[in-house]
Amino acid sequence: MASKSFERLRKAGDRQTLKLTHYGRKSGRPYDVTIWYLVDNQSDRLYLVSANANRNWVRNVKARPAISLRVGNEVFNGDVRAITDQQERDKVKDLTIRKYWYVAPMLRLGQFLMSIGGMRDNTAAFEVILAEE
Repeated sequence: MASKSFERLRKAGDRQTLKLTHYGRKSGRPYDVTIWYLVDNQSDRLYLVSANANRNWVRNVKARPAISLRVGNEVFNGDVRAITDQQERDKVKDLTIRKYWYVAPMLRLGQFLMSIGGMRDNTAAFEVILAEE
């Protein structure tokens, strides 16, 4: 059974983006950024993804995993966990292609270039562990 927070997330609807509040790795100051997100209703999991692991929000959540999210009018608190397992990363990649189908050709090109050594993987993926209500 899904947590109350996850049920609220489902009711907020499947939007394209959410607002992430993350905290500076050195300053601790809050920063907001609008990013893509994925909901896996099969396993009641919420994921954040980035094509660029050097973005400030990615570096900040690695150092300070406590975050806040706004989806529509709903606010959620939680912590992030970096996804390093390749099988889990592949699952998140599949969810990304399913939801953001219009970027699938670029993602597949990137996968091909990485497979032949023409490019290194600089993506980041995180699971969000929502705080219990």
